[in-house]
Amino acid sequence: MGEFSIISTAILLMFVIDPFGNVPVILSILKDVEDKRKKIIIIREMLFGLGILMTFLFFGESFLNLFHLETEAVRLAGAVIFFVIGIKLIFPGEQGSSQLYGSSKEPFVVPIAMPLIAGPSALATLLVMSKSHASSMGGLFVSLLLAWFVAAIIMYLSPLLYKILREKGLSALERLMGMLLLMMSVQMFIDGIRALSHTF
Repeated sequence: MGEFSIISTAILLMFVIDPFGNVPVILSILKDVEDKRKKIIIIREMLFGLGILMTFLFFGESFLNLFHLETEAVRLAGAVIFFVIGIKLIFPGEQGSSQLYGSSKEPFVVPIAMPLIAGPSALATLLVMSKSHASSMGGLFVSLLLAWFVAAIIMYLSPLLYKILREKGLSALERLMGMLLLMMSVQMFIDGIRALSHTF
């Protein structure tokens, strides 16, 4: 993660948004909603989520500058965040997230747009990225749009994906994403330590 890459950043952001892990949760939240209405709600909530993510992308650096945080410190903190997210994806808790978010009412912003799409992990990631790659905001914007678009398609097709993959298939995909995220976090940590060593 030393040099900025639109594709690798988009993949990282998609892993953090975790669309495959959100499929059963979205289906649980929208279980009492008509199929046509489900699609409208998912599109609407995805757009709300994108708006929240964009806000953090463009104002994240100002937030971090307020606390005088160095790029290397932010990068190392980001590596730790991604490591924790990766561990959670590989070893999810006993309680399914569907039990946490299940609701009989039609959702509005909460809980699909936030925290499922624009959750603490995704927002923290954007804060880290906006500081680490402050000179590549255009590329970050494109990366976020790509990650969001792929996540939106997966969530839009959630009923179909659930029929094909079922819970075990989705769980396997989520664990694979977690494993890849762990490897990326270790590489990010190494890059952070390497950059930090040159400052001494």
